[in-house]
Amino acid sequence: MAARDEHPADQPPCPSAGGGGLLPGELRAWMLLLAATGAVEQRLRSVVKKSLDVSHDEFLILCLLAEQPRGGLRMTRIAELLGRPKTRLTYQIACLQRAGLVTRESVCGDKRGIEVALTDKARRLLREASGILAETVREALARFVGPEQREALSALVPDLADEPYQTWENGPPNA
Repeated sequence: MAARDEHPADQPPCPSAGGGGLLPGELRAWMLLLAATGAVEQRLRSVVKKSLDVSHDEFLILCLLAEQPRGGLRMTRIAELLGRPKTRLTYQIACLQRAGLVTRESVCGDKRGIEVALTDKARRLLREASGILAETVREALARFVGPEQREALSALVPDLADEPYQTWENGPPNA
């Protein structure tokens, strides 16, 4: 186990949120978010495929839908939130529908509007996989983000502050 302030030899340190470089604070913060997001996405891809049998992009759609108190979201809104082209989203929604994870329905009063919602099967799968997915996020952040960045991200991911910083010789556990 490595000390919290060490980085693997083959990894450059994460961009600093503390300053001292050429970039203003807003751009440093953005670079920190990009680095953290990239680290999480890299680790999540295989865990998502193994536990839910969907692509990472399809997983993001499921996550958006899972946060809706009732009902679903219009496809145009999903495309906006994920920054994806509507044509790509249509394909991903079709894949999720074939897998029995989402439903598609026309929006009342708008023949072009389509609302997408999770099925009970998707809700069950997400509940079952939530522990390993949350652990993968914590581990990815602990692995790739240094102490200063961990402090900044702790407001967004409270459990990160409790996670020991560590490195893995052969990838994270359970991946």
